[in-house]
Amino acid sequence: MDFCELTKPRLNTMVLLTTAAGFYLAAGAATDWTRLLHAMAGTFLAAGGAAALNMALEREVDGRMARTRERPVPAGRVTVAEATLFGGVLLAAGVTWLALAVNALAALLAALTAAVYLLAYTPLKRKSALCTLVGAVSGATPPMIGWAAAHGELAAGAWALFGIMFLWQLPHFMAIAWMHREDYARAGLPMLPVVDAVGAKTVTVVLASIAMLTAVSLVPALVGVAGMAYGVGAMLLGAAFLNAGLRLARERSVLAARRLFFGSLIYLPLLMSLMMWNKNGG
Repeated sequence: MDFCELTKPRLNTMVLLTTAAGFYLAAGAATDWTRLLHAMAGTFLAAGGAAALNMALEREVDGRMARTRERPVPAGRVTVAEATLFGGVLLAAGVTWLALAVNALAALLAALTAAVYLLAYTPLKRKSALCTLVGAVSGATPPMIGWAAAHGELAAGAWALFGIMFLWQLPHFMAIAWMHREDYARAGLPMLPVVDAVGAKTVTVVLASIAMLTAVSLVPALVGVAGMAYGVGAMLLGAAFLNAGLRLARERSVLAARRLFFGSLIYLPLLMSLMMWNKNGG
């Protein structure tokens, strides 16, 4: 159970779902289900391995936060060496699986995602609020891995999915950081809601990112990945998401941040589902 927790299963469920969405949207009329399963298996292993390595690297910070101190490594149930070996094996197995059973581009994207997550985002968390932007890069690549697995190259649709995922993460994480700002401050992590005492910069990022997200979410309809029904739905979802952001801007409370957080969890699956339902104008 502890080794399963090292892979951050809740987070990586979203990784798998967006990988599958990217694959399905790139596949056109015929979906190679066997190839999809290989893509998801390799991505699952690579993402789980990167998560385990991240837990090994962040053990001291996790130990200072109430929400993370019971994770396997800071709680002492798994040693740093065990987590590192476990994560390294999973990551290597996942990248190798993608290279052998899918294609080189999907494997390269998985490896680059892990590198950004572990070598850039993780150390930057202790130094700058800009870590959120760097982390959003690694979090935006799973649908591109899926697209590459199905298509063998990255077309405009893949970059649209990257933009959607990148921008969605900003209000999503700002809501999390607002809800747990005291915990982050205790751990010495300079997240924007921690260093932005009155919240002005935080709500600016939230509103700007949701506005840009709504615009970018229309690109799949413009480049032929999805039809006009998707485009209309994307605008309506964007308006609802923006309303949650405006509520945080007005109230600047934990309750409003929690509503924004849950709103983000509803927004993304609905957007992706709508895109897949109406893919290629069908």
